[in-house]
Amino acid sequence: MSDTNQEVLDKYTKVCICRAISRYTIKKTIEKCAETQGVVTLEKVQKATLAGSGSCGGRRCTPKIIELLEEYQREKEQDS
Repeated sequence: MSDTNQEVLDKYTKVCICRAISRYTIKKTIEKCAETQGVVTLEKVQKATLAGSGSCGGRRCTPKIIELLEEYQREKEQDS
C-alpha cells in the first residue's frame, strides 16, 4: 500500500471510538513526542490526545495504542 493510501486509511480508522481519535492522530502524536521529548510512552500519548479517557476507560483503545507504539519502535530500530 502506498504511503498516501495508508495515510488516508489512517485518517478514517478510529483507534479511540469513545473520543473519535484516528490512527493518524495517534501516529502523529507518537512522532511528535519522540521528536520533542525523546521518549514516547502510552501515558504521554493518552494525555496528548485524550485517548483512553472516554466511557470505556481505555479498554478498547489502549491495546491499539500499545501496538502503534511497538510498530513505531520497530520502524525506528530498522532505520538505525
